[in-house]
Amino acid sequence: MEGFLRNHGHEPVLTNSVYDHCRRGILPHYAPAETTQQDAASTIKILNRVESGERLSSEDAVILLDVAPFQELGRVAALRRKAAVPGEQATYVVDKNLNTTNVCVTNCKFCAFHTKPGSKSAYTLTPEQVVEKVKHAAEKGATQILIQGGLNPDLKLDYYEACLSGIRDQVDIWIHSLSPTEIEFLAQEEGISIRECLVRLKNAGLQSLPGGGAEILVDEVRRRISPKKTRSQAWLNVMETAHELDLKTTATMVYGFGETSAQRIEHLIKVRELQDRTGGFTAFIPWSFSPDRTEMECPRRQNGVDYLRMIAIARLVLDNVPHLQAGWVTEGPDVAQLALNFGADDYGGVLMTEEVVSATGVNYGVNEAQVINLIREAGYMPVQRTTQYERL
Repeated sequence: MEGFLRNHGHEPVLTNSVYDHCRRGILPHYAPAETTQQDAASTIKILNRVESGERLSSEDAVILLDVAPFQELGRVAALRRKAAVPGEQATYVVDKNLNTTNVCVTNCKFCAFHTKPGSKSAYTLTPEQVVEKVKHAAEKGATQILIQGGLNPDLKLDYYEACLSGIRDQVDIWIHSLSPTEIEFLAQEEGISIRECLVRLKNAGLQSLPGGGAEILVDEVRRRISPKKTRSQAWLNVMETAHELDLKTTATMVYGFGETSAQRIEHLIKVRELQDRTGGFTAFIPWSFSPDRTEMECPRRQNGVDYLRMIAIARLVLDNVPHLQAGWVTEGPDVAQLALNFGADDYGGVLMTEEVVSATGVNYGVNEAQVINLIREAGYMPVQRTTQYERL
């Protein structure tokens, strides 16, 4: 409890039932890193510079993430949000996540969704089944389809071309699908370049890419949590190639694996530097690691304050990425609501289905009416958007 109160910027004081102060030695003392007067003065100077529009350095970003007063960090992030996305609107999108297969050979320690080839629980949808599910989603109001799945060696590039072209030809919906990890895997399986793979997928109907598979873009972390998966530079290279082909993308981060604050900031800086070159990222979406039912130990579960600090620092570091999505899928609808006042301008997707995070036992759900109400309660006007952030 003491740590929780300190995280919120308060000094904890033990009381009795009539609120008399009690001796501090009665309870075990929880003592996180204390903020010194020097730290406080430093963060005030940094926040003042950021508030005036100065670009945040990686060193200063680490300081803010670690020791900036919670409310002040949120206040400045909210100001920068309004500078990036003027007005009193907060957006959301109606979409569907569709997993084509749960078979994956990567065996990431943090994933509870995947299964090995030949497993009794393995499944793979046919292209016809994929199209039918997307039709059903569009009939219910979805404007975006996000297709992804495991790295299944039985599914070649022509399988995905059939899925994409079938959707393109039969359904009026935006195809926002296939992560950099999947693109790299398909290119390797076909013996072709990343560019050729993306060109073929774009010709089949792909319109933009999600940012999945980023986790933490620091190879020291990636070797520990997903040794067989795409390295950080490969993820960035796929995204840069996509941007060169006029395919817009999002960027993501999964944090809470025991990485350092400096490694989290390194991830953000890599996204910012690529955005400086290409301008191809439309949004950034961070969320916390959900450890249940996975093979990975969690050093410390991330809480709502951790998440809001990450949202705020993402807004301050990513001064060139216009949109920041709140992550209700992992953090819950109420914490995501608070994120709208900590730098986020978008509530994300009203997902019709979600299987990857829910495989860990985290299974929040919201409908469009709830999202509209949550946005209004946060003080914003709810507006449905397209994948390209055009208002509907």
